[in-house]
Amino acid sequence: MTTHVTFRQADDRDLDVLVSLFDSVARWMVRNGIEQWKPGDKGAEHFRARLAAGEVWLASHDGRTVGAYELWWEDEQVWGPQPPVAGYVHRLMTDREAAPGGAGRLLLAHAERRIAAVGRTAARLDCEARDPRLRTYYEGAGYGAVVEELEKTAADGRRYHVTLMEKALA
Repeated sequence: MTTHVTFRQADDRDLDVLVSLFDSVARWMVRNGIEQWKPGDKGAEHFRARLAAGEVWLASHDGRTVGAYELWWEDEQVWGPQPPVAGYVHRLMTDREAAPGGAGRLLLAHAERRIAAVGRTAARLDCEARDPRLRTYYEGAGYGAVVEELEKTAADGRRYHVTLMEKALA
């Protein structure tokens, strides 16, 4: 049976939903020993800036928001200057209680369709290098490592390493 998830582009009226979803995922990460996102790290101003600079998409199932992601058209801070051949997926989030099985893959597939629709040929993302489950998840979705361990600095000054991943789009 196919899970029916609908997508719509977020706007300023969705800021509270986005912050709440981010904080919920961050709390889940903390509870599960994943040192990546922290509750309170991304507030309304972050999402307002992402709405202005790119795209933010919400996924709904049975009338409830069950996920979201940010789609960037450049990511020089992490990937350096690049020709406009890729879209960059950030903050892929699912509501751990309400999202149907497979919702994360549906979000990724939606992002990939958006990227391809503007004529770009690759989807890129980065994930915490010390989280092998997340890497395996992205590899299972067709992403391959491009750079194994790139050091990043979080807003709070914490240094961490990410793996840069890419998927060619048809």
